[in-house]
Amino acid sequence: MNKALLLVLALQLAGCATARTLDAAQPGAPVVYAGTRLDLYAIDGGCCAKDKFGAEAPRYPHVDLPASALLDTLLLPLSVLTVLGVGFNATGGL
Repeated sequence: MNKALLLVLALQLAGCATARTLDAAQPGAPVVYAGTRLDLYAIDGGCCAKDKFGAEAPRYPHVDLPASALLDTLLLPLSVLTVLGVGFNATGGL
């Protein structure tokens, strides 16, 4: 059972719309709930996900939608700050 769960999680993360939109970093692309919006766009039959979001939609957006919604919710504070233009110049080390 644990191996099947790990396989499903690995497949889910490989096609996660949220991860794809974060990697794309396309100017003008949606930031807040971007992965969820990409999934809904694909479910509605959107034609040009690459142009609008900077990333291709997952092959199975219905399966990806719950995980993307959860991850987008967890990343909501950071995405709102990004939209507002707040930057973080973190430095550290010993």
